[in-house]
Amino acid sequence: MIDYATWCAIRDGAENHLSADQLAGALNLDVKTVRRWIGRPYAQRQAAKRGSKLDPFKGRIVRWLETYPLTAQQVFQRLADEGYGGGISIVKDYVRIIRPRPREAFLTLAFAPGEVAQVDWGEFGSIAVGDTRRRLSFFVMVLAWSRMRYVEFTLSQTMEQFLAAHVHAFHALGVPRKVMVDNLRCAVLRHPRGERAEFNPRYLDFARHYGFEIVACAVAKGNAKGRVERGVGYVKGNFLRGLALPDFAALNPAIKVWLESVANIRLHRETQRRPVDLWQEERAHLQPVNPRPFDVGRVLTLRANRQFRVSFESNRYSLPARFAGRPVTVKVYPDRLCVYDGETLIARHGRSFDRHRDLEDPDHAKALVAQRRHARDAHVLKRFLTLSPLAAKYHAGLTERRGNALAHVRKIVALAEIHGDAPVVRAITDALAFEAFSSEYVAHLIEARERKLPEASPLVLMRRQDVLDLELPPADLSAYANGTGDDDGHD
Repeated sequence: MIDYATWCAIRDGAENHLSADQLAGALNLDVKTVRRWIGRPYAQRQAAKRGSKLDPFKGRIVRWLETYPLTAQQVFQRLADEGYGGGISIVKDYVRIIRPRPREAFLTLAFAPGEVAQVDWGEFGSIAVGDTRRRLSFFVMVLAWSRMRYVEFTLSQTMEQFLAAHVHAFHALGVPRKVMVDNLRCAVLRHPRGERAEFNPRYLDFARHYGFEIVACAVAKGNAKGRVERGVGYVKGNFLRGLALPDFAALNPAIKVWLESVANIRLHRETQRRPVDLWQEERAHLQPVNPRPFDVGRVLTLRANRQFRVSFESNRYSLPARFAGRPVTVKVYPDRLCVYDGETLIARHGRSFDRHRDLEDPDHAKALVAQRRHARDAHVLKRFLTLSPLAAKYHAGLTERRGNALAHVRKIVALAEIHGDAPVVRAITDALAFEAFSSEYVAHLIEARERKLPEASPLVLMRRQDVLDLELPPADLSAYANGTGDDDGHD
């Protein structure tokens, strides 16, 4: 079994028309192994292995031990202050393994223009987001030759944030031939001492897309990426020190101004030149950014609940009501969530870093509301038609004479609930005889009978449709033509 990085190298070589013998020699593999994997999918790709609770703190432990002769108990106490929730046994085992030997001398590492960029995460307390607080993180990329740097604040250190920050840094600085990382979980799955690092397959795919090689620092060799570590410290000591943290949305515009007006234009103490000036020389050696964007979204399979919501990071996001109770695919980006049914996009929301929020698109409930309204209308009509054998004929008249027959049906059914069925049935029968089709007329007949008015009163008759439409001929006024008003001419 070969690892994913080797499989990628075999595939790339085959695409460049290298033979199996040539690939075997270049990769130090048996030619039979190369032939077996040429054109074969890497089906054995597995998800990243879950690490221990100590993994996020290992870099800090290494730096502490390189600086101070701490005991394992002292390291454990410091870790507790940093939020470590594991036991002391694993701390003792790790300290025993990585405790530095007598300090050795290091050569100053030299890099060619465009050769290497170093990346790392920094952390700085927490920041208010809505009604909650989130850990404040920042991504730093430093070009090793010019010391030109890029910084971006985030509210998590997940894979989609890590990859998106790389893309933004590439657009700001250019793409180096190599990217040097510490043993970050987003980049390195495992890196035993003296062995090759096993990289995260997702990060390997990303590296191939943008054309750079991943370089993992050796375990406990923090000096290898000292430029970015000093960069992280510089952000904390210069930009963040004494800063009253504003709303998160203001941080990235502010750090961009700081980079342009402070960090990248200062005289660097080692090069004795400004990073921005060296970067102008380095740009010719950096690769252009691949114009085809890489999809940085993290893919999850979630099941919608009965309220047609999917839950993510303690928030709920709506989707069309017809998907209630069904599994859907969710793609998580730094700023949004996209929900798919197969390959069809069915919902899109802005990502919330608050907690316990319900994010609803009003359009998602419309179909369900319409369906329930239709069911209620069907129930009302059924109730109306069961009042009397003549109800269907009266409904036909309402439909023909009235613009909204269903509104009249609702009112007549409401009258039946108030007065009982018998008075309403009698009123419908009489209204049908008079060809008067309206809920108001039915209500009038019921009220008239309750007041014991004559059933054939002029008021009732004048509501008949044919009487209302009656046209009368004009009166004959010829007898009054001479204006006398008297047949014999006397006053």
